[in-house]
Amino acid sequence: MFDLIELYTHWQAGRSQVQLWQSLGMDRKTIRKYLAPAVAEGIGPGGEPLSAEQWAARIAQWFPGLDDRGARASTWPLIDRHSDRIKDWLHADVTVATIAQRLRDDHQVDVSESSVRRWVAMNFADEVARARVSVPRGEVPPGSEAQIDYGRLGMWLNPATAKRVAVWAFVMVLSCSRHLFVRPVVRMDQTTWCTCHVEAFEFFNGIPARLVCDNLKTGVDKPDLYDPKINRTYAELAAHYDCLIDPARAFKPKDKPRVERPMPYVRDSFWRGREFTSLAQMQGEAARWSREVAGLRHSRALDGGQPLRVFEAIEADTLKPLPRHAFELTTWSIGTVGVDTHLKVGKALYSVPWRLIGRRLHARTAGDIVQIFAHNEVVATHVRRASGAPPTSPTTRRRRSPSR
Repeated sequence: MFDLIELYTHWQAGRSQVQLWQSLGMDRKTIRKYLAPAVAEGIGPGGEPLSAEQWAARIAQWFPGLDDRGARASTWPLIDRHSDRIKDWLHADVTVATIAQRLRDDHQVDVSESSVRRWVAMNFADEVARARVSVPRGEVPPGSEAQIDYGRLGMWLNPATAKRVAVWAFVMVLSCSRHLFVRPVVRMDQTTWCTCHVEAFEFFNGIPARLVCDNLKTGVDKPDLYDPKINRTYAELAAHYDCLIDPARAFKPKDKPRVERPMPYVRDSFWRGREFTSLAQMQGEAARWSREVAGLRHSRALDGGQPLRVFEAIEADTLKPLPRHAFELTTWSIGTVGVDTHLKVGKALYSVPWRLIGRRLHARTAGDIVQIFAHNEVVATHVRRASGAPPTSPTTRRRRSPSR
């Protein structure tokens, strides 16, 4: 369901079926199949945007049973159950013979090599061929795209703690003007990832239409070669700022060359040989350096032009305006309900209805509120508890028969 919502959102934003095929990795016949009922109802690119909830309702109406994972699993061929794993193996240049052997030995799938070979040829012929082709990227329209990545800067001795820590640079580059934003960080979790985006949008005073990010856990649930699943925190950020997320394929720097190439320059010009008294001071200096040094460099990609001047001349006014309200940072996690009817979120335990014992549920933490979801429905809401606090009191327990 979540993948289809992403497909419809990108399509309604104006992306062609070819772009959807290249970006999301869906077969073009499959794309046409899922778009057909939307077109029949008069929904199309450029119309009034639908929310994720509205798309979910329509998907449930158009394709009944699609959200019932258990029903679908019983009809999948044996090999289909390992589609994601096979994609990763193919990307790592594992041979089909070895894939068949691993399926048999490690996953108890009783299939022959010839069967696996035919399955791969039918399902991944286009993807494998596309991965071997390098196509030069053309010019990018102003305001249409930003590329994002982390790059390691080095080790830093924090004066406040007298400890050495690794420092990474969050870098966002506007693909048209090459104007960039750098923010040093010492953590790379969901909160830091989203905070860096908010700071970048404030720095540019606007939002690009599309974000091309690396296949990181903070941005993508599982770094899958062609079918990345956007995590919920990042998806909420994209919805708040009305932009699209388009993850680059794992280990494919050609998908985001405009952010990969400046990394050595960032390390050399901003980082090396400099001392910082605190992380806050480092981040402030990075923002100043992004504007006054990197922004005024003469870029060969711009025929000697300066990114900041190009940004001011042709791109600043094409970015989407910042929303009126600030983005509320959230954290999503997943866990299994224990026999005591509690789910661990962070380092605290929260109760849920007893019927959910053994189920894997999602938890959303926003400010002081923790919400627990099953199949996109809220099943429990709690005030956030401190680490190590006693478990919340269960509101619904199964009655047990008295022992005899």
